[in-house]
Amino acid sequence: MDGAAKQRPTMADVAAKAGVSRALVSIVFRNQPGASQETRERVLRVADEIGYRPDSAARLLARGRSRTLGVMFIVHQIFHTDLIEGIYPEAERLGYDVLLSGTTPGRGEAKAIEALLSHRCEGLILLAPDADPGYLDELGHRAATVSVGRRAPGAHVDFVHSAEGKGVRQAMEYLVELGHRRIVHIDGGRGPGSAERRRAYRAAMRRHGLESEARVIPGAHTEDSGIETGLLLLAERDRGLPLPSAVLAGNDRCAMGLLMSLTRAGVEVPRDLSVVGYDDSHLSHLMPIGLTTVRQDAVLMAESAVRFAVQRLEDPELEPREAVLDPKLVIRGTSGPAPERPA
Repeated sequence: MDGAAKQRPTMADVAAKAGVSRALVSIVFRNQPGASQETRERVLRVADEIGYRPDSAARLLARGRSRTLGVMFIVHQIFHTDLIEGIYPEAERLGYDVLLSGTTPGRGEAKAIEALLSHRCEGLILLAPDADPGYLDELGHRAATVSVGRRAPGAHVDFVHSAEGKGVRQAMEYLVELGHRRIVHIDGGRGPGSAERRRAYRAAMRRHGLESEARVIPGAHTEDSGIETGLLLLAERDRGLPLPSAVLAGNDRCAMGLLMSLTRAGVEVPRDLSVVGYDDSHLSHLMPIGLTTVRQDAVLMAESAVRFAVQRLEDPELEPREAVLDPKLVIRGTSGPAPERPA
């Protein structure tokens, strides 16, 4: 293929083939008066035939605007795909495009964010950023920035998150009402909301007089963390220690990993042990046995984040705002009454 064939069709190409001026083609694509209906139809037909598409991004950039929101997300986080699914329609409704940039073990947040800025994203929506408040504050002065799932007090950014403590309290009240006393929590490490969930778990155990039973197992928001915790609990059982009667996992991915290791070892959930997750990601109800979990409203969180970003673009002088959304316990098949005797 020669160089000419590789070139994208231009407005001049459309004008030449349609037998009109370039200015008239521009009028047609800007939907302005000055061209007859017949001419409009001919220009659009020719453009379709030769594969010409107007470069709306270039026009916006010429006016100093890209009308693009950049979204940084963690590639393997299931809940982030749920958030992204909610971001697209709200952004489109408000007249914005969306550009995604993922983080992986080999691609850090700074690189993902700088890629978005290099593509002229006016606003940034950061899903569970792990950056320090100083860096987020710097970003907030470079672009309209929203942090979803993680607070950064003092930074010039907006925040959207769920009431983590309230969600954990709902889960713990439910488990205690079912007779559970030996309730273990798998910590989410540096994951978003982990510190709040850990504090709420400990507070709930104290409130119910179960402080002596409280146990926080270090972990992360990954399936591997859940698998490793399951193997740890099984090894303890083999040494004569009872399994806990319930486990509150740091998130759904961790809960799924835990279920994998327990069920492979013959532990019956929820007869022998109940499992509760956090997020209510889309996979939580697609499992053979639905996961009891604390639901974060991904659509509402996504819509709030988009609106915050767009409002800040319209008024950069706004003070940082915070949207705290109520979670809700969703009861499915992985939870039930505490076993009458240690499993």
